[in-house]
Parts: sequence; structure tokens; C-alpha cells
Amino acid sequence: MEVSLVLADDGFVQGLNRSWRNQDSPTNVLAFPCDEAAAERPAGGLLGDVVVAYQTAAREAREEAIPLDHHLAHLIVHGVLHLLGFDHVLDSDAERMERLEAAALARLGIADPYGDRSR
Repeated sequence: MEVSLVLADDGFVQGLNRSWRNQDSPTNVLAFPCDEAAAERPAGGLLGDVVVAYQTAAREAREEAIPLDHHLAHLIVHGVLHLLGFDHVLDSDAERMERLEAAALARLGIADPYGDRSR
């Protein structure tokens, strides 16, 4: 599978967020899946686009005192999971997504961004 990754400024992401989600503010990451269902895509086909707002990501990394590259990796993993059909609307879905994110980041040597979540 192929993913298009865009690192953009907050203004660009705010425009996308306004157009696609009716939210007139920047957000840290947006994901736009291709129209085809995953099962119908040819091997190596385009899964979709992940758009990261660099300024927002940099600010969040500073505020959370984490390396920017770790936060960017987390946002990219988060966006790719959205492309694969995961969401975090329900608490149970959010917990599943967080576990998947933490596992993917661990494989990259990055600490669990959600910390100790004794739930």
C-alpha cells in the first residue's frame, strides 16, 4: 500500500479542516482515504493521504516536552490508522486505536504517547 504524506502549515490544514470537517481551525493531522474499499485496492495501490500541520505538531511537542520527530511519527501512525478504517468516536474504539498506535511506535523505539493508562 502507498500513502501520500503532506507536511503543511497550519493555514493549509485549517482550510482543509474547514472544507472537509466544517471546523474552522487547524488540527494536528487529517486523513483522507481513497474512494476504493481496502479490499478492492490492488496491492501497492494508494491507501490515501495523511496531512500533518507542522506548526501545530511542533507546538504540541514543545508543550508535551517530547521530541518533535516522535510526535510526528505518532501523528503519521494515527493518520494511517484512520486510512485503514479505525476511528476514535467511541471510547472502546479510541482505546483500541491507542493500543495500536503504542505498539507501532514501540517498534520504532518510541515511548507510548499515552503513558501509563491503567484502565
